Amino acid sequence: MKTFITSALIATLIVALPLPRLPAQSAHASEMGFYAPETIEWKAGPPSLPAGAKMAVLEGDPTKDGPFVMRLQTPANYHIPPHTHPKTERVTVISGTMFLAMGENLDRSAAKTLPAGTYGFWPAGMKHTAWFEGGTVIQIHGRSTMSIQPTIRGAPRNPPETCAS
Repeated sequence: MKTFITSALIATLIVALPLPRLPAQSAHASEMGFYAPETIEWKAGPPSLPAGAKMAVLEGDPTKDGPFVMRLQTPANYHIPPHTHPKTERVTVISGTMFLAMGENLDRSAAKTLPAGTYGFWPAGMKHTAWFEGGTVIQIHGRSTMSIQPTIRGAPRNPPETCAS
């Protein structure tokens, strides 16, 4: 009898007490989108990157506040010069391999190897450089404006409004 009353009391409290609600989903929550690889519309990469890369924005707008998802397709032997971002960078390697050197000295011999399927993130302001020996596709997602701040003179510049060219 005691077990029954305790169980009933717990069940009543669970149903009767107001539970905290999760924050509302983004404005896209009522929409759906699916991108089979052959339907992705690749465009020339933004001016903030060396020529040769292609990009596709799958959701949102990386030049505006709010969530976004985009992909970057690189040719073999492609290199992204040292840079930082004002927000946390979140990357998933879809195909190929990404090499990532981080920190002040950007030592290539200590670079991380990120094969297909790898997810990684690093904090805002982290100096890094990336390169790809073979053709590679990475997915970048986040919230807010995506921009690149070069850390060396002569590197391509990126005003945030041009990131999603």
